[in-house]
Amino acid sequence: MRRKEVVSDPSEELVLVDAADNEIGHASKAACHASDGLLHRAFSIHLVNPDGKILLQRRSSTKRLWPLCWSNSCCSHPRRNEAMEKALQRRMREEIGVQCPLFFLYKFQYQVGYRDIGSENELCSVFVGHYDGDISPNASEVADVRHCSPAEIDALIESDPDGVTPWFVSEWQQLQRDHSGMLRARRP
Repeated sequence: MRRKEVVSDPSEELVLVDAADNEIGHASKAACHASDGLLHRAFSIHLVNPDGKILLQRRSSTKRLWPLCWSNSCCSHPRRNEAMEKALQRRMREEIGVQCPLFFLYKFQYQVGYRDIGSENELCSVFVGHYDGDISPNASEVADVRHCSPAEIDALIESDPDGVTPWFVSEWQQLQRDHSGMLRARRP
């Protein structure tokens, strides 16, 4: 089932941080992603289905940065005065219609520009979750979804590196190297 609801706004306030993830202020989402970007708190979620396939999403054509690129299952930011756990569950529900427990893996900082439009400048917490059930992508955020094996993700990144978000490529390399056990199917 496809939904279409607006769940994001350029004026929403995000959390500015220093390199140690200490909160140092707030700025609009638009300001955080303008020019070289302002360092802000973010998260990425990688979801694994019962068959051991990872859910990828193709970003909506209306996304300011990396539209129509393939990426991890879900990614976003906690808003001002929003706890990380609440932001994680909110955004999974808003983007892909999934709720499941998540496990924190690691944090990393990156900054990368997109054409002359803006930049990501994030301190990103990476999570993995295992879900069973239907998804309900939000068409205002997600153009398409697919479930891929690790080999299929490797092939996608190799065959179309410009068609994949840079944070996903970086995360995928570290997930494969340091956390591959978390990417396996979990069966009761």
